[in-house]
Amino acid sequence: MNGNVHIFVDFIERNKAVNTKEQMIELVCNNFTMVKDGKALYHTDFFAVVFCYSKNNSFSNAVLSLSKLEKYDHIPCFVVVVKKDVDNVIYMINTTFLNKISHSSKDLRVDNIKGSLLGSDIRKNFEEIGKSNKPSDFDDLFSYHQGFTWQENLERLVESTNQIKPQKQKAILGKVEQDNLFKAPERAKEFINSEDYITLVDDLRKRCEEVKDAILVASRIDNVNIRGRLIEVIITSSKEERNQLLINLKRAESLLPTYDTKNELGDYIRRFDKADTYTDIKTKVLYLDSNPKAYNIDKFLECMSKEKTVFMFFFIGIDETGIMNTALVSVFHDQLQETTLLQHHWAGRATRGVAQFNGKTINDILNDNTFKNNICEVKSKEFLKTLLKR
Repeated sequence: MNGNVHIFVDFIERNKAVNTKEQMIELVCNNFTMVKDGKALYHTDFFAVVFCYSKNNSFSNAVLSLSKLEKYDHIPCFVVVVKKDVDNVIYMINTTFLNKISHSSKDLRVDNIKGSLLGSDIRKNFEEIGKSNKPSDFDDLFSYHQGFTWQENLERLVESTNQIKPQKQKAILGKVEQDNLFKAPERAKEFINSEDYITLVDDLRKRCEEVKDAILVASRIDNVNIRGRLIEVIITSSKEERNQLLINLKRAESLLPTYDTKNELGDYIRRFDKADTYTDIKTKVLYLDSNPKAYNIDKFLECMSKEKTVFMFFFIGIDETGIMNTALVSVFHDQLQETTLLQHHWAGRATRGVAQFNGKTINDILNDNTFKNNICEVKSKEFLKTLLKR
C-alpha cells in the first residue's frame, strides 16, 4: 500500500482512546486533506474511510452502500469503529473482505447494485491466507484484494446475498478426460525439454522486445487488473490493434477489447505437432506487492483434460527502468505449485474455486537468472487429485 495509507492507519492506532465519532472525524480531517463524498465517506487519492460509532463491543451498524464502495474499491477502503468504553478498531472493507450485503439488498443483481454492508458483513479472519482484518495484515490483505476484479466480487456477493442457485457448476470429467488430466505433468515435462519450448520462449520474448516501451508506460497504471489486461493485449494483439491501443493508452480501461474466455485458458495459444500450448501472461511489478490470481480451477481441469494441452505462465518482471526479466514457467513447476493458494471465498459456491499465486514466489523466479522448470510428476498428480476433490 502507499505510504500515505500507512501514515493514516498508524494515526488511527495512536488515537484508539478517542471515544466520540465527531472528535475522531475532526482529528482525521485536521491531519489529512480529506474530501467528503456524501454523508459518511471521506477520501484522499490513496484511501477512503467511513466512521461509525458503537456503544459496546458488537458492531452491526450500516456502514456504506455498495454503489458508493464501487467508486473506491480500487484503493484501500476502511471503516473506523469508534467505541464508547473500549479501544477503537479499524477494518478493511473492500469487496474482497465482505461476506454479503445485508441491508436493503433484496433486488441486488450484477446489473442492479443495491443495498448496504453492515458491520457484521465484514470478514474478520481469512483462513485461506492465514491473515486477519487488522492493521498488521493490511498490506497483505490489499495485495490479496488486488488479485480480484470488481465484477468477480460483485458476482460472489450477489450469490451469497440472495442465496440464488449458482449458474457456474463444477467441471465433470469422464474416464478419458481424467486419464488425459493425469498425463498433463508428463506432457509438461516433455514440452519444457523440447525445441518447441525454446521456440515459444523466443516468440514471447520477441513480442515483449517489440513493445517494451509501451509495457513500461502501461506498468505505471495503478489498477492492477487494467494494467495486466492492457499489457496482455499489447503483447498478443495484431500490429494494427496494438498501435490503436498505444494511441489511446490514457483511456485504456474503456478501450480494451473484451475477450470471451469461457472455453479457453490462457492469453496466447500456439499449437505445435506434439503440444497445444496455452500461455497466460502475468506482469509482475517487482516493487509492488501483489498476489495475482492464477486460474479458475474448473477451467484449468477442463483444459488440461485434453490430449495435447500444455499450460504455461509467461511472467514479465518490471522494475523502475523497464522489463527486468521474463520467465516461461510450467503450471507444474515445483516452486510455483507448492506456494499456490486455493481459494473458495469469492468463487461460486458450486465450483472448485480459483488458484492464486504467491507474489514473492514470482519475484524469486524472475530474479533467478539461471531459472529452470523443475517438475515432480508424483507431486503434480497429487496436486491434480486435490483439485478434483474440491
